[in-house]
Amino acid sequence: MSKKSKIKFPVYLRIMTGMCVGIVAGLVALSVNGQQFVTDWVKPWGQLFIRLLQLVAVPLVFVSLIKGVIGMSDIGKFSKMGLKTIGMYMTTTVIAILIGVTLVTVVKPGRFFDAGQAGILEETYSLTVNTVMEEQSKQGPLSFFEEIVPNNIINAISDNRRMLQIIFFALMFGVAALSVGKEKIKPVIDLFNSLNDIILRMIDYVIQTAPYGVMALMAGLVVDTSGDIGLFSALAVYGVTVVFGLLFLMLCFYPLLVKLFTQIPVKHFIKSVYPLQLLAFSTSSSSAVLPVTMDVGKNKLGVNEETCSFVMPLGATINMDGTSCFQTISIIFIAQVLGLDLSIAQIFTIIIMTTLSSIGTPGVPGGSYVVMTMVLTSVGIPAQGLALILGIDRPLDMLRTSVNVTGDLVVSTIVDPKEKN
Repeated sequence: MSKKSKIKFPVYLRIMTGMCVGIVAGLVALSVNGQQFVTDWVKPWGQLFIRLLQLVAVPLVFVSLIKGVIGMSDIGKFSKMGLKTIGMYMTTTVIAILIGVTLVTVVKPGRFFDAGQAGILEETYSLTVNTVMEEQSKQGPLSFFEEIVPNNIINAISDNRRMLQIIFFALMFGVAALSVGKEKIKPVIDLFNSLNDIILRMIDYVIQTAPYGVMALMAGLVVDTSGDIGLFSALAVYGVTVVFGLLFLMLCFYPLLVKLFTQIPVKHFIKSVYPLQLLAFSTSSSSAVLPVTMDVGKNKLGVNEETCSFVMPLGATINMDGTSCFQTISIIFIAQVLGLDLSIAQIFTIIIMTTLSSIGTPGVPGGSYVVMTMVLTSVGIPAQGLALILGIDRPLDMLRTSVNVTGDLVVSTIVDPKEKN
């Protein structure tokens, strides 16, 4: 007997469908006075989805960071190139984040959401917000740096708001492992490679539930806000803000770096990387297009093979300029919608955590969801706010992947000529 073939829709289409169904369900509930039913029987499934994302956040960042640091075991051979490459990746990431902070602060897409409805959402999450604000009022000027170093890693792991402490321990562990020697830590390398594969599979399971989680969250959100149309106006302006930031990186910032630091004509660079950008856009995975990225670097941009083999895989792991810009805009947008005024210290925390966590963001579709819940929680923004943006995330994910791979090529062209001398 032949099995009937089933048409499987991509996850992003199901997420968008789930968002639409959730909005319609919320509006229907409002029209028939079924708000209590949605609150009691639908919204909890959305909360469960958020808890699943938070569940895998700590293991993902911890394992990915250690795997990434240990994976630099051949950095001794390329010490000069390694320092320049990592320095360039971190610099471009910080600049991308600052561009995101500037755009979302100037445009303020969250202001298009009615202040009264924002007050309702803020009241819903008031316990979380008040707890964090109370903790911040007790902090001194150097408390931020003091809190980076954990006194008990088990306690840090049990609290998502202490993710910087986990990142610090993971980096320290990875550096210490490298200093011991590659042969002695081979079992550790194998262990973390296996753990990374397992966690990525777990994330895949969680992402498969996203359409249902988003549907439940959006239904609850519509009920909580009484179906205010301002939310969707704010969402449209948010999407335009993200697209502008990503296009600015890809069409202005990167070509400027190529012009200033390489001998490659900007027109030639753009013409060479355009097919790769389209491929990255269609796959939404910088890891999946890595072989093509290396081929473009070697055969079209003239980067030598040794540089490509080191810089490109490293970039697919730690260089997430597009993702970092997107995450910064998204986090501050969610805070604006919820009516939360972020302090300078909180914005600084977002910049630091987004920069560091970009190292642990997997280069697969939806990989940024988990990291975003971590950063949101760390600065006192309810992770449930992630539901606001998931419905339109897929096209933004496609575009930021194109930015990520373009950044990998730019850094390789900057590093390579200096290494030939």
